[in-house]
Amino acid sequence: MVTGEYRNNLDEKGRMLIPSRLRTQIPGSCLVLTRGIDKCLWVYTPEEWSRISTIILESSSVFKSRTRLLQRRIIAPAQECELDKSGRINIPPSLREAAGLSREVVLLAMEKYMEIWDTETYDQYLNESEEDFLAAAEGLGDELNL
Repeated sequence: MVTGEYRNNLDEKGRMLIPSRLRTQIPGSCLVLTRGIDKCLWVYTPEEWSRISTIILESSSVFKSRTRLLQRRIIAPAQECELDKSGRINIPPSLREAAGLSREVVLLAMEKYMEIWDTETYDQYLNESEEDFLAAAEGLGDELNL
């Protein structure tokens, strides 16, 4: 996968076009979508999703409430979505609702996975997290001696 921020629209059926620059990096024609930790969707290739879900499942127990919560919020809602011939994915209604997706969306590509945000929610998130971002950047600079 590559990186980038892409502004896009959902059509009336809940489909979103995956930019061609990203499509060329996707092996096959399937992506796995699930709820993200923030109010967004996470998007993985099936291979990366298999790796991530295995790690979560192997490090959790059905007898611990916190790990059951992770399984229910991340693993259970995951759905495979096929890319159509036009390069679109149909985002299932339950996932659109979970992320509060309306018409305008932002797709963030971060090498091993992507995120899909409602544009308004993402812009609000950026504004509200500015102080945390600056602190994290300063801490990273200290750790890396930059």
